[in-house]
Amino acid sequence: MSKLIYIFVLIFHTSIFAQIDTQNSEIIDLTHSFSNETLYWVTAKEFNLEEVAKGRTEKGYYYSANNFETAEHGGTHIDAPIHFAENKQSVDEIPLKKLIGNGIKIDVSEQVKSNPDYQVSVKDITDWEKIHSEIQPQSIILFQTGFGEFYPDAEKYLGTANRGEEALKELHFPGLSEEAALWLIENRNIKAVGLDTASIDHGQSTDFETHVALMTRNIPAFENVANLRMLPDKDFQIIALPIKIKGGSGGPLRIIAIK
Repeated sequence: MSKLIYIFVLIFHTSIFAQIDTQNSEIIDLTHSFSNETLYWVTAKEFNLEEVAKGRTEKGYYYSANNFETAEHGGTHIDAPIHFAENKQSVDEIPLKKLIGNGIKIDVSEQVKSNPDYQVSVKDITDWEKIHSEIQPQSIILFQTGFGEFYPDAEKYLGTANRGEEALKELHFPGLSEEAALWLIENRNIKAVGLDTASIDHGQSTDFETHVALMTRNIPAFENVANLRMLPDKDFQIIALPIKIKGGSGGPLRIIAIK
């Protein structure tokens, strides 16, 4: 490596980590644990942990190991663009720079109280900007609907505790409107979006227009995000790293905020 390139790489990495001071910052875990309580889409395979070994071995040391199986889409997870857009990025192809960045939280929990099928509007976003200033390009936008407080109570969180194809008709929870998703992409050049519900589209959606709008433009989405009430409206950073499944349409996500 030439001296010039080395200096450039050093400056680049220093500029990133200068913004992430873990010693003097609060780190907030935005991830629900995976267990037999984890909520999944009503037609998806649920999480299962199989104990392989647990205890002292004949040689005296402790040893524990498990097998697990799970659908890609359940619990706190990422929707990769290929989930709803042919030939777009799979979860292993999403650039890491799209999963790390300045975070914005838009709280619509008051609007949701009177309408569990509420869809976040462009007005919700511009109203936020009137108070806080214009959203900067390459931000990661998180929407707090208040439904995160119901997790893992399926009846309250999803609208139904039933499972299977028939339960799809019973889903009721808020989401992001297609219009708002397109506005953020076209006017604010965002990196990613996330929210504290089971889908970026509202529960009664049948055509998943918001998924399609985002993912045809290679914008990933984070679903079932935890602890959004612990975040300020701005001035925090997001790190959202999914399990790296080659060709995957999504997968379990460990997402944190640093403020």
